[in-house]
Amino acid sequence: MDALTDGRSVTRVRYETRRRELTVTQVKAVTPHLRRITLAGDFTGFQSLGFDDHIKLFFPDPDTGILILPEPGLPPGDGPKPIMRDYTPRRFDGQTLDIEFALHEAGPATTWATNARIGDILNIGGPRGSMLISPTFNHYVLIGDDTALPAIARRLEELPEGTKVCVVAEVDGLEDRVSFETRAEVHVHWIYRQGSHANCLNDALKAMHLPQGIVHAWVACESTQAKLIRQQLIDDHGVNPSWIKASGYWRHGDAGAHETID
Repeated sequence: MDALTDGRSVTRVRYETRRRELTVTQVKAVTPHLRRITLAGDFTGFQSLGFDDHIKLFFPDPDTGILILPEPGLPPGDGPKPIMRDYTPRRFDGQTLDIEFALHEAGPATTWATNARIGDILNIGGPRGSMLISPTFNHYVLIGDDTALPAIARRLEELPEGTKVCVVAEVDGLEDRVSFETRAEVHVHWIYRQGSHANCLNDALKAMHLPQGIVHAWVACESTQAKLIRQQLIDDHGVNPSWIKASGYWRHGDAGAHETID
């Protein structure tokens, strides 16, 4: 059966976007390398229906402290460009928005999140839309590194009871594991890189037996590794390419990279 007859589908919805100026109301260290920032403000019209939605965060220049914001309706000029990064809305309850920052090499996002205090201001834009995956696949596979943990955690919270899920998550060490709240039937495989920059996720998958049947696979990690994993899912694990979403949430040596692999 195809997606038109068996109910399995991936649907995209679009939203009207606007920029919002929000205020930090809470800061929490989830793990040594994962920091949760809670924001409040005017959320009129804000929507985020997909677990891996992306919002733009606008940061001041770490060297000058100057914040540059895009002008609505105007094309980019020749002057200084806004410093912006894509992040997942971890949780939104209508009043506050949680964003979790994976703290890695120094950059504008890590610098801001590390130093964030209650009362600080953060400008955001979006999301532009959501990807909605029907809860009717036989199995779901979620693969990612630290940067994907917020999306994975949100996905597990939102899946219906009894949904079968395999999670393969890469973190630096034991202290970086997070506790997932879910009603789904979840098997989690933690991969520890211990400071290594090798393709740990891709290498670990070679020794795994992933679920068979009609599977939806979601991948988010370093861009080169995401490409390798996507191909391995197709070649070695028999996952239908139509049911894979792979993204490079970052790229070695390229600040601010975000790439959709498929």
